[in-house]
Order: sequence, then C-alpha cells, then structure tokens
Amino acid sequence: MASTHRPLPTLAELLDSASVVSLPLTTRFRGVDAREAVVLRGPEGATEFSPFVEYDDVESLAWLAGAIDFGWVAAPAALRDRVHVNATLPAVAPGEVEAVLARYPGCRTIKVKVAERGQTLDDDLARVREARALLGSEGRIRLDANGGWNVDEAEHAIHALAEFDLEYVEQPCASVDDLWEIRQRVKYMGIPVAADESVRKVDDPLDVARRGAADILVIKAQPLGGIHSALDIVGRAGLPVVVSSALDTSVGIAMGAHLAASIPNLEYDCGLATAALLAADVTAEPLVPVDGAIDVRRPVLDESLVQQVRAAAPRDMWWRDRLTRVYGLLVELSESTGRHAG
Repeated sequence: MASTHRPLPTLAELLDSASVVSLPLTTRFRGVDAREAVVLRGPEGATEFSPFVEYDDVESLAWLAGAIDFGWVAAPAALRDRVHVNATLPAVAPGEVEAVLARYPGCRTIKVKVAERGQTLDDDLARVREARALLGSEGRIRLDANGGWNVDEAEHAIHALAEFDLEYVEQPCASVDDLWEIRQRVKYMGIPVAADESVRKVDDPLDVARRGAADILVIKAQPLGGIHSALDIVGRAGLPVVVSSALDTSVGIAMGAHLAASIPNLEYDCGLATAALLAADVTAEPLVPVDGAIDVRRPVLDESLVQQVRAAAPRDMWWRDRLTRVYGLLVELSESTGRHAG
C-alpha cells in the first residue's frame, strides 16, 4: 500500500504511542455526534488511525497503512504551503445553514451533503438554495450524495438542482456501472461527475478512471494507504483530483494537506476543512480555514487537550483491540509482499 520498504513499527510501538480520543461535533454528521480516532506518535510526528466504526478489519487495513506512512515515513516535498479548501455543509435544515458556513471564513466553495437517508429532494433543494443565496453568484457549489441515489433518482435530482450552477456532483450513485450511466445521461448538461467511494472502497481504485465513469477523483490519504500510495494513484489515474478528509482530527487533516501540497496540478478546492465541524481537537492550533485555506503543517499534540477528549475505557479497549487485529492483517500482507514487521 505504501511505496516505502521501511520495516513496520512493532505492535508494541503503536499501542504504546496511542491515545484513543472522542471529539464532539458541532453538528451531527454521518449520523454521529462525536468522532472517535486513535492518535499515534511516530518518529515523523503525530499521525492518526480512524476508520469509521462500521468498517470491518479488512477495509480498515489501508487506514492503518496510511497512519504508519504519515508517522513513520517522511512526507514528500511540498509544492505549496497553503491549500484552498471548501466548506462542508451537512444535511441540516435551511435555518441552520448560515451558522454552519460561518465556521469556514473565506471559503469560496461549499460541498453540500444531499440524499441523506430519511430526507427528500425537497430538503436538498431548500438546503442548496440557502447555500447559494449566502454564497452569492460567484462562489462554487458541489454536491455529495455518498452513493445515495439510483440512476433515475440521480438524473432527476441533478436536473432539479442544476439551476444552482453546480461545480460537480460527487458519488451520485454507488456502483461504477451506475456512475458511468449517470455520467452519460448528464454529460450534455456540462456537470462533471466525481468519484469518492468508488475510489477508496473498492479493490481497484483506478477502475472508475479506466472505465470513464468519472470526470474527477476524490482522493483521501488515510483510506488509500497513505500519502505515497495516494500519490501513485493520482499519477496513474490521469484525472483531476480533489483531496478530501474523512472527518479527521487536525492530525488526519494534516495528512491530507501534505498530500494536496505534493500534487503538481491542483485545480479544485480541497475538502480539508472538516476540523471546523469539531467542537474539540487534539492540538492547540487546529487546522481550520483562514481566508479560505489551511496551512500545510504538522500539528503538535497538546497532551492536556488529548487527556480532555480521551475516550471512555470501553471504547479505548475497543479501538486497541481493533488496531491489534488490523495490525495482524498488515503484517500478513507485508510478509506476502516482502516487507516485514520491525
């Protein structure tokens, strides 16, 4: 997964360096009110292991490889020291939109969550309409359906939402076949289709590009095995990319920022401002947007803040058990490909 041949850290190193944290959110997101993560202390600095709790051990394997890549391997040379970012608007009611967007000062792009389970297209229309009114005519609006529509629903929704001058629609449908189909149906409208889950939740992250099922790839460092692995995918895909996060702590955001900083042609604002959705963080200097951008830097853990957000004992044990199981899978993979545990 990672491009380095450096030996893996031992399991004891990882567990000894680990703190399990639970960060409250300012707004309910992905159905949760708090984000759990494991922050690790590596020789290169703080790193993060934070696959969503519903992911199984096999899917979490790449996330651990990504955490080790960032904490134990030097990041590539940065081509820029700041990265422009988009605001992320959860599936909130129109009356809550302004308060959410106020947490993203200077952001010229808004990613609006749509196709939320339990909501309707009318809810999406109202949210996007309010976002456009607050952003003005010159800002950019992109949609993220997280694969929540079938092809017919996606076509209907994109037609209904097109009046708001969409930059692109992210993962309107779940499968690569359906992405290809919806891309053909809306191509005449000039609205690009971006792929996220069809890159990071499949065995072959290049399949969606190879099959012409997307115009843009959404790239996330941790679930793709780390910065070096993600860079390899970017280079081979030959498509424009948006570097995004997975509701990480500022440490995980920094991993994405270092990835974005190392991509030569970065045409789109990146989805790396989600630390603004956290009501607490693990550093005194969180990576939140200033003038629509975040700095490319490694946050230093504030141990007093880490103590304040430590997860309860049962959750701490759950995450340590999970890390141990996933590490075992990583060792098996490493042995089969010629790497070895340290």
